[in-house]
Amino acid sequence: MNRYDAVLLDAFGTLFELDDPFERLRRSLRERLSLDVEPPAAERAFRAEMAFYQANCHSAGDVHSLAELRRRCGELLAGELGLARPGEQLVPVLADAVSYRVYDDVPPALRAIADRGILIGVVSNWDCSLPDVLRGAGLNVDVAVDSASAKSVKPDPRIFRLALERLAVDPRRALHVGDTPAADGDGARAAGIDVRIVDRDGERADSTIGSLEEIIPLL
Repeated sequence: MNRYDAVLLDAFGTLFELDDPFERLRRSLRERLSLDVEPPAAERAFRAEMAFYQANCHSAGDVHSLAELRRRCGELLAGELGLARPGEQLVPVLADAVSYRVYDDVPPALRAIADRGILIGVVSNWDCSLPDVLRGAGLNVDVAVDSASAKSVKPDPRIFRLALERLAVDPRRALHVGDTPAADGDGARAAGIDVRIVDRDGERADSTIGSLEEIIPLL
């Protein structure tokens, strides 16, 4: 008999990472706008845009607010690069730059979870495009709950409870895996869910597993 009926997972940093975004940004600027940007400038601008997105993604709970957030991100990127261009022109450039690489341990771990008949949910601080992002990355899950649609931002336990409600699973029968001790660990525990913190680089003392596959014997 399984110990858990559901495994919840964070998205970015747990399931996937950005795939060479700075060089992708430089390439897109050359191809779309005939602009040659030096690597340090591209990295600085992209990191600024990332910080802006992370602070504002919770406002994008539908297609209209998502389009406005993307325009604002493009506007910020243009400003960081010193470009006198409207934000709309930088939206496709950002889309080119943002590509995700699934961690190698994720597909076998997800297969093992599904093979045991355990439900899989993703709980992430993200905008309403999260289900599309997961599908685009080739990740099939039973439920995906983003903070914008849920109107709840980790570590608020309500976003975890919403995922379990949609899965019809008791929190005592669920495990959450994420890469952030505060947002993932504190939030899930507050909802009554078991937690494992993944750290593939082995750099944090507060991590509990080094690979997603390490949860398989726990299931």
